[in-house]
Amino acid sequence: MLRPNEVKRKLAAGEEVHGLFGVIPDPAVTEMIGHAGYDFVILDTEHTLVGPERLEHLIRAAETCGLTPFVRVPEGDPGAVLRALDAGAMGIVVPHVRGRADIDATVRAARYAPEGMRSLNGGRGPGYGTLPLPEYLAAANDAVMVIALIEDAKGVDALDAVLTGGGVDLVLPGPGDLSQSYGVPWQVRHPRVREAVRTVRAACARHGVPFCAMATTEERRHDWRSDGVTAFVLGEDRDIISRALRGHRGWRRDSDGPGVALSLSRCSGIQRDTHH
Repeated sequence: MLRPNEVKRKLAAGEEVHGLFGVIPDPAVTEMIGHAGYDFVILDTEHTLVGPERLEHLIRAAETCGLTPFVRVPEGDPGAVLRALDAGAMGIVVPHVRGRADIDATVRAARYAPEGMRSLNGGRGPGYGTLPLPEYLAAANDAVMVIALIEDAKGVDALDAVLTGGGVDLVLPGPGDLSQSYGVPWQVRHPRVREAVRTVRAACARHGVPFCAMATTEERRHDWRSDGVTAFVLGEDRDIISRALRGHRGWRRDSDGPGVALSLSRCSGIQRDTHH
């Protein structure tokens, strides 16, 4: 059944929230993220091969441990928005927002009238009939977040127009795709990319919309905190697990022949703020 959106509440109260991209479509991994103390997970259905039934189980796993489930949907797919919300998602992450039309289409799909025209349905949201439907509609409109993912130079340039119309609850930059858009693929710390992210942050400040920083190190989080940022994505489950496995193994192959022994510190240097 629909629950209060703790991430939305904490942001409104000025409290910090921390999340991860969840690209491993396994409910056990989602539960581990919640029990590790994260506030939210962005379940990926854009790059990850996950069907509606599995997505619903991932959302259930998040609910069992107090983890707020957001879903990144494929670009330009209102049907995916509807299915994610009917499964219990508390927010929709909209990829490649390049203009106001992208947000208008998402709001129409994600919110009930009078804010949008989300298709009416029963099921999980109203607790299979235990919550009166008119009450559920109002609660869902209040709880569900629309999160704009800015991944293109065009989106950076249009952000003032995007935010002027309202309806956006959180903005997240995607340094990986931004780097490609600016002609420097995977150079996520290139000055042009860093300036674009700062431009996104400044637009959010002007419009009073929370900004979520991609910050995988404490040093970067400290820098963003000094600018008043309280929402952070700390990476993705796949990267964290793979680094932990490499670290546990030690990356030593001395007994296997003349292989190169890579240090964990060198491997950790691959860590990146990329998504996507």
